[in-house]
Amino acid sequence: MSVPVNKIFSSPILKTTTCGSLLQELQKIWDEIGESDTERDKMLLQLEQECLDVYRRKVEKASKYKADLHQSLAEADSEVANLVPALGEQASISRVKGTLKDQISAIKPVLEDLRCKKDERVKEFQKIQSQIVQLLAQLAGNAHHDNSSDPQVDECDLTMVKLGELKSQLQELQREKTVRVQKVNGHISCIHELCIVMSVDFFETINEVYPSLSDSAHGQPKSISNDTLARLAAVVHSLKQEKQQRLRKLQDLGSTLVELWNLMDTPVDEQNVFHHVTCLICSSTDGISSQGCLALDVIEKTELEVQRLNVVKASKMKELVLKKQKEIEEIYKGVHVDVDSNTEREILNNIIDSGNVDVSDLLAGMDDQIVKAKEQALSRKDILEKMEKWKFAVEEEAWLEDYERDQNRYSAGRGAHKNLKRAEKARTLVSKTPSLVENLKAKVIVWEEDKGIQFMYDKVPLLETLRVYNVSRQEREEEKRKTREKKRLQEQHVAEQETLYGTKPSPMRALTSKKPLGQINSNTVGGTPGRHATTPLSRHGISAAKERRDKATAAPIPVNYVALPKDDPPVSLSSLSADSPSQTGQFSR
Repeated sequence: MSVPVNKIFSSPILKTTTCGSLLQELQKIWDEIGESDTERDKMLLQLEQECLDVYRRKVEKASKYKADLHQSLAEADSEVANLVPALGEQASISRVKGTLKDQISAIKPVLEDLRCKKDERVKEFQKIQSQIVQLLAQLAGNAHHDNSSDPQVDECDLTMVKLGELKSQLQELQREKTVRVQKVNGHISCIHELCIVMSVDFFETINEVYPSLSDSAHGQPKSISNDTLARLAAVVHSLKQEKQQRLRKLQDLGSTLVELWNLMDTPVDEQNVFHHVTCLICSSTDGISSQGCLALDVIEKTELEVQRLNVVKASKMKELVLKKQKEIEEIYKGVHVDVDSNTEREILNNIIDSGNVDVSDLLAGMDDQIVKAKEQALSRKDILEKMEKWKFAVEEEAWLEDYERDQNRYSAGRGAHKNLKRAEKARTLVSKTPSLVENLKAKVIVWEEDKGIQFMYDKVPLLETLRVYNVSRQEREEEKRKTREKKRLQEQHVAEQETLYGTKPSPMRALTSKKPLGQINSNTVGGTPGRHATTPLSRHGISAAKERRDKATAAPIPVNYVALPKDDPPVSLSSLSADSPSQTGQFSR
């Protein structure tokens, strides 16, 4: 299809562009050449086709550029859309109206900023994750973990929340590491102390658990894995058990040494050689920290010493048996239990000489007898204390009777006031004696019912002794009562005689007045017959007044007048208690 030349020339593009001038020049050339219209149309069509091809290429290129711009813009939008949530940004990007280049220019700074933030965030994530991986490796026991390669970071979640979680995990792992390091150091320190006490090689013990534990000072890290902690704890437990066993063994050996020393009267100088062993007898496991005090050589030396002393003890066994028998006899003697010492010693000698009994078993049996003797002595202690109080009360009662029979007891001699005080206390004590005897009797009955045997005191049943005392006391009380009744009748008779014959003194009255003042009795005070004085001092005063009155009147007294000394009035037992505080003070003498 031919295109008219005038149409081409009339094209506004040809008129205003260089192409139009070139076409006019080509038309002139054709005119000069004389080209036919057919050739000219053919060339113009060809030229037009070439122009279309150029335009088409330009359009295609422009279209491709446009598509690239759209692609870039879409990729930028997509990247921004991905980075914003990945970084946890709250800002929203709004599309700018205008050309593609304007839109790209607007989004490019935002994208660059987000990319910078992403790179920084990724580096921070990698740093934290590297530390986490390293700590996990250390906690797992892989101290030689290769951390040259950076860990993979999930770029879809780079938010501060995720970063905070990683930091929290890192802090938790760091705390766990600190705790484990402290535990490892604590176990190592404990192992070191135990090794020092028992003289065990510390480095050999530690190397059996984990070699790096003893080389940590040279830059090699310590293992803090659960397995290492468990093995260290097992070693500590094993060493503590060994320490406890050694301590118990040394305590038993030390107790045996002390027992053998006491039995054989070993000199103090020989005992001091093993003082470091005997001082452990009362020690606890945690309280022992001296270097080498539980070493195996110490145990071996102590065992050899015990064996040596046992050999020596075998030769002195008979002497030891008799010594224990003497201890038993002393225990029973101290609580007033009768023991046939000669018979017991003869039996023991026959048993030892026969050789049919192991002397060690015999000693053990005697130890049991000593324990039983001590138990029996303890069970008799309360009764014996009551018995001592009763014996003291009986002694005071006997002294009081002697004192009251003394006609010069109220004289102003040396120590008279002390005797008066003692007599007053003795009267109080004697008044409480019946209740004391009853309490003692009740305790003895309870003891006999509990033990099923009689309570013997120096080969005599104590209940029989108390019964005899009660009978004797009743007889004395009855005798005193009869004496008082006899005196009362005599005083009544004297009063009747005085009423009939007056108060004239007689030679007998004169003799009576010459007696010590403490022996003078007054049967009438102020004209009242039969009234007793309450205290010795009051009787003294009344008798002296009566003597002066008799001397003034000088009245004759019948020949049959007899002045008898009166006893003190009896003290009521019901008004006193055997368990009063004052008695306790008197019995403690």
